Amino acid sequence: YDIEGSIAHCKTLQRAKVLPQRECQTIIRGLLTIREDIRAGRHEWKTEDEDVHMSIERRLTELIGPVGGKLHTGRSRNDQVTLDLRLYLRDTLQHLRNDLHRLQQSLVTLAERNMGVIMPGYTHLQRAQPVLFSHHALAYVEMVERDKQRIQDALVRINVMPLGSGALAGNNYPIDRHYTASLLHFPRVTQNSLDAVSDRDYVIEVLSACAIVMMHLSRLSEELILWSSQEFHFTDLPDGFCTGSSMMPQKKNPDVPELIRGKTGR
Repeated sequence: YDIEGSIAHCKTLQRAKVLPQRECQTIIRGLLTIREDIRAGRHEWKTEDEDVHMSIERRLTELIGPVGGKLHTGRSRNDQVTLDLRLYLRDTLQHLRNDLHRLQQSLVTLAERNMGVIMPGYTHLQRAQPVLFSHHALAYVEMVERDKQRIQDALVRINVMPLGSGALAGNNYPIDRHYTASLLHFPRVTQNSLDAVSDRDYVIEVLSACAIVMMHLSRLSEELILWSSQEFHFTDLPDGFCTGSSMMPQKKNPDVPELIRGKTGR
């Protein structure tokens, strides 16, 4: 993400005639080389570089010489890091939203396969009212739908381009922030440079949405654990999601739901 943002910034500097085309192309070639090295595990991360930004800049100047230092023209690590965060969160949340949609599809399929199946509904782990299994499964579809909506709401506020804000008060170069935004597929740019670089409320919002997702997954996992026990015996989990015991052959431990439930507390 840092390299993706740097390539866009370099192209914007060229567009503003701050960098000549030849130097811009040289910088981009160097960045692409570093990206391949990182993906292949060849990039050398050094503690003295302080952070990812300085590590990439150090390697860039090693590859292409002093012209690599021009990449940081009109940019601060302050607006650079919040750009990286927004790019990362945008991709991650889009993948999470897609995964949740697939979970919904699986739950709907499960409900359709068990139409008309009646089961006891519980309160306080005591039998309370009869309920359709499909109704119970579709309750989780509704919960996950709200999870997806919260993620989508967070994406709206994340999907804003902060580059050009500088350390806190912008910069004096005639860069076109909207052009940078278009290169990085942001629909809009931040409106206040100080707000753009100094607040991470969007990260807290994402953590909140993810915590609620995990609460719902924990709830579903807890029911699968109970239902697969010999005392309930409502469901039989596939062997691929369970383990046995080296001593007790009757055991079928619901490891995957237990791991999901356990991870919600981390």
